[in-house]
Amino acid sequence: MSCCCTTVETGSVKVVERCGEFKYVANPGISFLLPCCDVPSNPISMRLQQIEVSCEVKTKDNVFTHMKVSIQFQIVKQDNSIFSAYYRLTNPRSQIEAYVYDVVRSTVPKIDLDDVFLTKEEISNEISTCLKAHMADFGYEILATPITDIEPNAEVKRAMNEINKARRMREAAKDAGEAIKIKAIKEAEAEASRTEIQAKASAEAAHLSGVGIARQRQAIMEGLRESVNAWGTEVDDVQPKQVLDLMIVTQYFDMMKEVGNHSKNNSLFLNHSPGGLTELSNSIHSGFLSKK
Repeated sequence: MSCCCTTVETGSVKVVERCGEFKYVANPGISFLLPCCDVPSNPISMRLQQIEVSCEVKTKDNVFTHMKVSIQFQIVKQDNSIFSAYYRLTNPRSQIEAYVYDVVRSTVPKIDLDDVFLTKEEISNEISTCLKAHMADFGYEILATPITDIEPNAEVKRAMNEINKARRMREAAKDAGEAIKIKAIKEAEAEASRTEIQAKASAEAAHLSGVGIARQRQAIMEGLRESVNAWGTEVDDVQPKQVLDLMIVTQYFDMMKEVGNHSKNNSLFLNHSPGGLTELSNSIHSGFLSKK
């Protein structure tokens, strides 16, 4: 009896039937067939396959949205699994879509739209668990079920964007107000610190100025006392009072000299005739030394 053969490409298998009955699975390579008895099927892909399932569903807050799920699957590389995949399912894609619709439409209506985006991993896991449990009996292995897109109605998306925009503007205004408040507080604190420092500096300057003036006056008094005593011991017929009056007049003229040298002072006219020196001395003496 003559025989014939069939070839199978890598990544595929063929189911061989003999007189209408399943006989064996032809793996990649060449397989010999009995003529007029063995009939090979079309190639069955063993590669990873993917289908996109798009489903419209209503969320808990009554918003319709389109959800797209990618299903990645392949036939298990075992003869019994290949047998189940070939003979038990007419259209595996329709079967997978039906299970996806069932899970999505029983899960998403329990979740608000905002939470759908946050819980898509949980939804994907539920879809994967359901498909693995059901499709394993048909020889299929479910590898992944990622949710690739969640697309609400255009008006809903626009409303969500407006809500987010308003919330962000409110937060920005709050942050700006807080920044102004902090800036005002810091400026007030800086001004208070500056005022305190200036006050301390002014007080210290006034204290040092007072100490300087006191020491200056003390030095003047000691100088005057020494000068009067020296004059009285070295010059005869001159009373200490006359020496003191002379020195006071000298100090007065020095003061007038300083006043005149100042650029912002106006003219000052005084009676400084020789005959008025006695009167000037008496005025200074009565003004500075007389006791009331």
